[in-house]
Formats: sequence, C-alpha cells, structure tokens
Amino acid sequence: MKALLKMRETQLALCIVALITLVGMRAPVFVTPSSLANLLTDSTLLIMLALAQMLVIVTRGVDLSMASTLALAGMMSALLAARFPALPLIAVVLAALGIGLLLGLMNGYLIGYLVLPPIVVTLGTMSVYRGMVFVLSGGAWVSSHQMPAEFIAFPLARLLGVTHLVWIAALTVLAAWYVARHSRFGRDLYAIGNAPSSARYVGIPIAQRLLWTYGLSGAMAGLCGYLWVARYAVAYTEIAYGFEFTVIAACVIGGVSIAGGCGSVAGAVLGGLFLAVIGNALPVVKVSPFWQSALTGIVILAAVLINARNGKQGGRQILPLHGGRTA
Repeated sequence: MKALLKMRETQLALCIVALITLVGMRAPVFVTPSSLANLLTDSTLLIMLALAQMLVIVTRGVDLSMASTLALAGMMSALLAARFPALPLIAVVLAALGIGLLLGLMNGYLIGYLVLPPIVVTLGTMSVYRGMVFVLSGGAWVSSHQMPAEFIAFPLARLLGVTHLVWIAALTVLAAWYVARHSRFGRDLYAIGNAPSSARYVGIPIAQRLLWTYGLSGAMAGLCGYLWVARYAVAYTEIAYGFEFTVIAACVIGGVSIAGGCGSVAGAVLGGLFLAVIGNALPVVKVSPFWQSALTGIVILAAVLINARNGKQGGRQILPLHGGRTA
C-alpha cells in the first residue's frame, strides 16, 4: 500500500480527486453527473494528444508542430466536407488522419534520417503548417452552416450513454498502453531515450523508430483536428493556437521526463485530466481565466522539481528488454 501511495500516478490521481472535491464544496454544480461528464469529454482531445506527445518525449524529442498539424488537418477536413457534402464521413476522417500522418512523417524523416534537432525541426514545421492553414483557407472561416450535419454531430453523439469522443479517447489509451508496455516498438523507444548509443549498438533501428513515432504523433493530431473542428463546429486559422504547450505541460505534470526514457500512459492521461479540471474549475469558482496560465506554469515548475528530485534519488526507470528482467 505504501509503495502504491508513493507512485507518481497515485499521488496525481489523489490531487485530482481533492481538487474536484474542493471545487465541489465551493460550487456543488461542479460535481453533478452532467458536469463531470462534460469535464471528461472536455479532457479527451488533450489526453489523446498527450499520449502521442509522450511517445515522442520518451525518445528525448519534442513535437512543437502538433497543434499546427491539428489546425491544418482540421481546416482541410472542414473544407473537404463543405466542398463535397455527399462525401462519407469515414472518408473525411481518413483524409484528416492521412494529412496528419504525412506531416508527422516529414518531421520524423528530418529528425530520424537527417539527424536534425527535434526542437528546431518541429519549431520550423510549426510555422510552416500554421502558414499553410492560412494559405489554404484564404484567412476565411468555415462555419457550422457550411458543414454537413453528420460531420458536426459525430464527436458528441452518444453510444451507450457516452459520447464518441470519450470512446475514441478510451481506445487511444488502450492502444498507447499496449504500444508502450507490450510491443517491441514501444520498448525500443524507451531504450532510445535512456541510452541512444547503446540502442544503436544492440541494433535498434533508431531512424526508423523516430520516423514512425513522429508519424504517429502527426496522425493523432490529424484525427484530433477533425474532432476539434467538428465538436466546436467552426474552422479558422487560429485553431488550437499554442495548444502544443498545454499538451507538453500535461506530459510533464504526468511525470514524463523531458530528458527522455521515462514516462507512463497513466501519467500522461492524469496530467491531461488535471489540466482539464483546472480549466473547467476556474470559471465555476469565478476566477479569471487569465490565472489559468499562471497556475499551469506553477504546476509545471513543481512537476519539474519533483521529476528532478526523483531522478537524483533513484535515476530513471529503464524498462526491461523483450523477455528480459531488470537488474
């Protein structure tokens, strides 16, 4: 029990419960079933993006172009649906996924095969992709009356009483958990983050792994691009502007080490949920939304300090190789 309470994920989960309880005492409407359901729905896109970003950060990288990829895929899916309203929804979703995958693979090729610094590459493509949103849309909005009804309705439609957004996020969590803990691909990412030279020495194809890691990040951003535009029923040039930093913050709060090699799916999920609770709680308790950035910054600094302390005390956790055991 003591070991469980010492886990970062357990402590973060308890903090989330405590925060919800405190806000509920101040404003009981916050803890009603409908409010908590909305909170869960609001957290889905952040959680999905945080899971993809976690895999990137584990390799000692970062994807600063994630929000711009989301914006470009979202805008293009909205334009496609508006121009061809008879097009099946699945075709629009696959188009958004494909656009995101292509943009992610471009990042992965530059980082994995040309060995360019991830922060420089994704900072550059962030501006390029965001500029393409403006060029393709001509600076114009795509509003709800231009989009097919099915396009808009899908994310918030319910299956067994739960929105499609929550179901998609749940499937994403399961997929990320399998990749990170039970696949050779995921284990290789942790090995690359912990010791790149050793990973190369034992034959891990680092360039290929990085190519597809950033490809997955782009594909997730592409999917979330459609979901974002459809949920809010509007596409514009500033979609998700600066949201990449919120995603990275969720990862850091969840215990994902910027130094690479350390991070968990549960931590990324809880980090995203924590930020969603803060974002939803502030308006309820009538705190200015301008405080959200300040509070998020304070939490990030605290998380970094905790990560640094844990790193000095115990070092980073290295996952066992396939079929092997930790020393």
